[in-house]
Amino acid sequence: MRYSLRQLEVFLATARHENVTRAAQALAMSQSAASGALKELEGQFGVLLFDRVGKRLQLSELGRQLRPRAESLLAQARAFEEALAADHSVGDLEVGATLTIGNYRAVNMLADFRSRFPGARVALRVANTQSIAESVARFELDVGLIEGEFHHPDLDIRHWRGDELLAFAAPGHPLARRRALQDADLVALPWIVRETGSGTRQAFDRAMHGILTDLNIELELQHTEAIKRAVEAGLGVGCLSRIALEDAFNRGSLVPLPIRHRDFSREWYLITHRHKYHSAAVREWLAMCQSEWLD
Repeated sequence: MRYSLRQLEVFLATARHENVTRAAQALAMSQSAASGALKELEGQFGVLLFDRVGKRLQLSELGRQLRPRAESLLAQARAFEEALAADHSVGDLEVGATLTIGNYRAVNMLADFRSRFPGARVALRVANTQSIAESVARFELDVGLIEGEFHHPDLDIRHWRGDELLAFAAPGHPLARRRALQDADLVALPWIVRETGSGTRQAFDRAMHGILTDLNIELELQHTEAIKRAVEAGLGVGCLSRIALEDAFNRGSLVPLPIRHRDFSREWYLITHRHKYHSAAVREWLAMCQSEWLD
């Protein structure tokens, strides 16, 4: 075999960090050793896997084509090593979750997963839908849990479960006791909503189709708790997932606004890379997610 697993590790780390020095640091290697491994890999086959763009190294067209195969080969090699060592743990898992799922659901899921597989090493990254999906596409995450629709040729996107947004206000808001709000009420309100790129904002925009350009978007905030605090302070009304509002509704610090003529339902999705090898940890996580809402 004319290449080594170490060379593949350097290739993939360089693709991830777009810099040999940072790749070497991630692999606990010297910069010269990492650079030498990469040059040797390219030289053995007479190819260029990266194009230099300023101080960054970007994958060449050939590098982009080979990256999924290299990711799969390395993942299978690690699984083989664990089997040889009689390691019965499911291995490492890197999960990405959008803010609503990450803040209100994923932590409990991680605890459940760890209780089932005590030796599992699980990391969680929380960001908006676009960021999580792009990280999965770049092989930086094994699995993504997202709230919005996202289309990418390299991603396998499967339905997970349904969800619903609710509009809400402070208890003393003039419209808090209305039985139903109409479009004229909605365009007159100051709205505090999530930022563009989030699944929650995507669902809100879709629900407000036809009047979206007439709405008064007072604030765009990246965190659900910040939106809730702003609404509690009387700065406007908001719209978030029901799961993010349950505690506030129970305490009475926020109240739902009835908007019955618009559809605030949405879906949550599980995403993986089409060409990424599914380790035991990934398979068990996906199985847990799929069975969770069937119990």
